[in-house]
Amino acid sequence: MIAFGAVVGLAMVLLHGWLWFRLVRSTTRPGRTRRLLTGLTVVLALLPTAAVLGRRSLPLDVQAPLDWVGYTWLGVAFYAFLALLVLEPVRWVLRAVQRRRPAPAADVSAVPASASEPAPEPAAQREPADVPRRLFLARSLAVTAGVAAVGTAGYGVWAANSAPVVRRVPIALAGLDPSLAGYRIVTFSDGHLSATYGGRRFERLVEMGNAQSPDAGAIVGDLGDGEGDELREDAAPLGDLVSRDGAYFVTGNHEYFVDTNAWLTHLSGLGIDVLRNERVALGRGGATFDLAGIDDRTAAASGLAGHGANLDAALDGRDDAVPVVLLAHQPVQVEQARAAGVDLQLSGHTHGGQLWPFDYGVLLDQPAVEGLSRQGDTQLYVTSGAGYWGPPMRVGARPEITVIELRPAG
Repeated sequence: MIAFGAVVGLAMVLLHGWLWFRLVRSTTRPGRTRRLLTGLTVVLALLPTAAVLGRRSLPLDVQAPLDWVGYTWLGVAFYAFLALLVLEPVRWVLRAVQRRRPAPAADVSAVPASASEPAPEPAAQREPADVPRRLFLARSLAVTAGVAAVGTAGYGVWAANSAPVVRRVPIALAGLDPSLAGYRIVTFSDGHLSATYGGRRFERLVEMGNAQSPDAGAIVGDLGDGEGDELREDAAPLGDLVSRDGAYFVTGNHEYFVDTNAWLTHLSGLGIDVLRNERVALGRGGATFDLAGIDDRTAAASGLAGHGANLDAALDGRDDAVPVVLLAHQPVQVEQARAAGVDLQLSGHTHGGQLWPFDYGVLLDQPAVEGLSRQGDTQLYVTSGAGYWGPPMRVGARPEITVIELRPAG
């Protein structure tokens, strides 16, 4: 956590250093206003770092306002940075045009009419004649960037807190018995219950899932960003999940930032079946398919005894003629699934990028950002998630619930 805090701190220094240079230094003259804005920039730079570090030590009622302010500002700052970056070529062009225009000539040769008039200011102390032009340009671009950033972040806050989109995805599986056509797996991921997400919004998510008449429910990791005791009330709606064949859960990387075993015990108490490198047979009558689940790929590094993704254990002894659907938090785990002959993997983790253009960065670590894709002979569906991490906003990635409808291939 200390190392992570150091990385966050460095990122805040670089981000806010650029914002200070373009929004403060370039738009003000030396003096009291610049000093006040510089101090404000320092405070704003510290808030996101304090929010990250506070999650390990502060109670939720104290953490909540810090998260709201710190992370909301972080989202605004990020889009202000992007807007200024886009406007930088515009600034270069307009500055070049300004330099070609002659500056208004200042009359520095006039002699005082009387001894009481002050002498002309020495040339070294006079403000350059083009300074008002530069200030006007810098302030115009700063206002433009500010409006773009606040508008984008405002939309992101609305999108993140709006009702999830229900996506219906028919997927054909080879070997699926025709009597299982239309079998519904309602899945979501990345609830990230925390000081800023939970309550009625999560309750609405569960109600919307139930409204899809699921045959089975699947939660593919990163349910909470806090200890089970703190988030007990926010997680309570999970006890109301309704599905014919039960609801299932696999761990994500965030489950290993807290007391993992306590969380999993609490989920079991709510009627959620935790699949840890194991599988169950689901179906209708005598027709079945296998639903398997494995730990997150970070589980082995957590140091918890018995934790670690083990697909071989999950699939050991199964009938290869029966299709298998795998729950695995991170899409990259499809590399193992493909080698093992898994028919379909359901994942989350990416948040669909959460804040554009981070979806492009996700592809540096994961094979897909969202939606259905084919990885060799294995199909992969990545849900964009229900909650958020960090800034309480989503830009280009609406929260979603996915209804997987199984179909026989051919």
